[in-house]
Amino acid sequence: MTHPTPIRGEHLPTALSLAAAGVPALPLRAGKKTFGNCRRCTNSTCGGRPNMKTPGPCTCPKPCHGWAAATTDPDILTSPAWAQAWDEAAAVAYHPGGAGLTVVDLDNAEAIAWARETLPATRTVSTTRGEHWLYQGTMPSRNGVRPDVDIKSSMQYARWLGPGTGTLAALPDVVRALIVKAPAPVRPAAAAVPAGGGTCPHRTPAFLARGIAMAEQRITEAASAVHATVFATFLAVLATHGRCGCMTEAHTARLFTAAQAKGESPRHCADAWANARTRLGM
Repeated sequence: MTHPTPIRGEHLPTALSLAAAGVPALPLRAGKKTFGNCRRCTNSTCGGRPNMKTPGPCTCPKPCHGWAAATTDPDILTSPAWAQAWDEAAAVAYHPGGAGLTVVDLDNAEAIAWARETLPATRTVSTTRGEHWLYQGTMPSRNGVRPDVDIKSSMQYARWLGPGTGTLAALPDVVRALIVKAPAPVRPAAAAVPAGGGTCPHRTPAFLARGIAMAEQRITEAASAVHATVFATFLAVLATHGRCGCMTEAHTARLFTAAQAKGESPRHCADAWANARTRLGM
């Protein structure tokens, strides 16, 4: 099958339409590549490095380094400095974080099956190899959070493939938690017998006490992504300590208190706890 040769500026109307809707857009070359750095932006010094705490939009005279070049300004999109980029563009991309969105990029059927079993239903967009699941809300981007699953939100771009289908859902804790590494459980060598008989999975009473203390510390020391850290910590605590019956309401209250001290509401704590139990099949 042959495809017609793209006309000059074929993708510019799409970019302008996105910009009018508040979605920062930029041109893509063939192969989903962004346009190369100009000298002024060598090594992305004008805002593209992931370790920059307050990255700014590109101020160079043409789109030069990926997501930071995305804009909603029609005067920039139609400026002569951008004309060659649009002439050469093979597609349009957008900055999800700039539009208040997070994209869960699912690259194959297995990843899609995992999402359908694990994630809340939301708006989906078909891609060449899989699907994009869109959520309302932003978070840090990260590739490879699971096999064939990437997160595209802040400081990242995604190819525009249409508005998709379905109702846009709020960004859930289970997606935020994908970028948070759970703490490794402590494994004491000794074993203890609980009052009710049998072998306690915690092995010693100190194991549970230390686990709760470590969880409190992890929440307290969270400098960012507090929602995701709270959920991931609850998940880790329940996975290690939640099935033998040794945890009490006092232990749960300590974790909730630590989370609320970081600004979480009592309802969010209860929801995150319930979601963690559900994910573990408890």
